[in-house]
Amino acid sequence: MDSKDRQILRALQRDGRMTNLELAEQVNLSPSPCLRRVRNLEKAGVLKGYSADVDAEAYGLALTAFVRITLEKHNEDTVKTFERRVIALDEVQECHMLTGPTDYLLRVVVAGLAAYEDFIRTRIHPIGGIGSIDTSFVYGTVKKSGVYPMLD
Repeated sequence: MDSKDRQILRALQRDGRMTNLELAEQVNLSPSPCLRRVRNLEKAGVLKGYSADVDAEAYGLALTAFVRITLEKHNEDTVKTFERRVIALDEVQECHMLTGPTDYLLRVVVAGLAAYEDFIRTRIHPIGGIGSIDTSFVYGTVKKSGVYPMLD
């Protein structure tokens, strides 16, 4: 991947609906080589797909929570069970494995506080093997970007 490919990716991260002609113009390529590069990025799995950026609150998911989870044990069965079950939860938008005292960081979206309580009680607690759950609720967002920085 070269700097031109990265320019294409940044442009598509900003606006995945632009036409190939608009994209080619923006990255200073003619349309045919631009389309060829996009197809190569798709084929290589670098460009994984296209999606709509939907406002969670307008959709009805007004509460975002960052949930830190520590497992009781770190054996293979406990870890695999937890990860398999979390993957199946639509409310969990992201799940990251961490270094340090917390094992996982989840970004969760729900309709409100009552929905969050229900999510924890009926979806997370039944997973089992969880030692602790620590939650921080988002009350404002300063920056949210899906555009990666340019590399040299």
